[in-house]
Amino acid sequence: MRVAVLDDYQEVARGLADWSQLPEGSDLTVFHAPLGEPDAVATALEPFDVLVIMRERTPFPAALIERLPNLKLLVTTGARNNAVDLHACAARGITVCGTGMVGTPTAELAWGLILALAKRIPAEERALREGRWQTCLTGDLGGKRLGLVGLGKLGTKVARVGQAFGMDVVAWSPNLTAERAAEAGVARVEKRELFATSDVVSVHLVLSERTRGVVGAAEIGAMKPTALFVNTSRAGLVDEAALADALRQGRIGGAGIDVFPIEPLPADSLWLDLPNTVLTPHLGYVTRENYAVFYRDALADILAWRAGAPVRLLSPG
Repeated sequence: MRVAVLDDYQEVARGLADWSQLPEGSDLTVFHAPLGEPDAVATALEPFDVLVIMRERTPFPAALIERLPNLKLLVTTGARNNAVDLHACAARGITVCGTGMVGTPTAELAWGLILALAKRIPAEERALREGRWQTCLTGDLGGKRLGLVGLGKLGTKVARVGQAFGMDVVAWSPNLTAERAAEAGVARVEKRELFATSDVVSVHLVLSERTRGVVGAAEIGAMKPTALFVNTSRAGLVDEAALADALRQGRIGGAGIDVFPIEPLPADSLWLDLPNTVLTPHLGYVTRENYAVFYRDALADILAWRAGAPVRLLSPG
């Protein structure tokens, strides 16, 4: 059995699971860097029976799956992966399994970005190293309004921290009811009101055809000129051009972004030149604790599949 682990950017996969448990005679290959264009990906992966992939780092559309004749098992970290065509896998008889996760690290990163923006931590840290002292005024969060686009597990965790800071927390999502919001101690408002009245907007929705572009030019245009915008969910939820234009023109106070349309971020990305931003390289789920669960469960998935009793199966909706 030939097994490949993809996109191990931090070179930790071999040390976070006991791969010696693979059946005798198995061969394990670990790819650290992205494999590149689709032709290069297909060529590199063609020999493998089993692939372990990291979330949405390498997409697996039908066109690629059709070029992997030996593939029998695809394991993705996490419980879902929108970059895998599950219908194409099912048509080819390829088993797809997921893994568990631990905690809510993305909620923690969202607060890291909010605080970095509100307290101007990156800018003041750079200024200090350059010999300057207290170059600007920062902002208080207490008494301000936090608007959450999405109030699932992550959004609720972000809400609790905002409440601890004394913020007025409101939320909106396509399916959110006033009753569900009240359970989290949050007021449900309409989408336009959320963007028009919030001092901080943080996005916590799952990307789907229904939510793609849910934050568009109208929503961004309604924001206060001092408001902060944070996205730790998925780039496809937001109109990138509208957000970039608002930042360039100073029509919003700043943005903290962890997710991008193309990842890793290209050297010519527009984001690298935008003012009033704090950027992180999709770190929301990248914690030692999460990775330990990812790779441990991935190995368990392989062994269970090999034994004829696959677990954590993912199938087309």
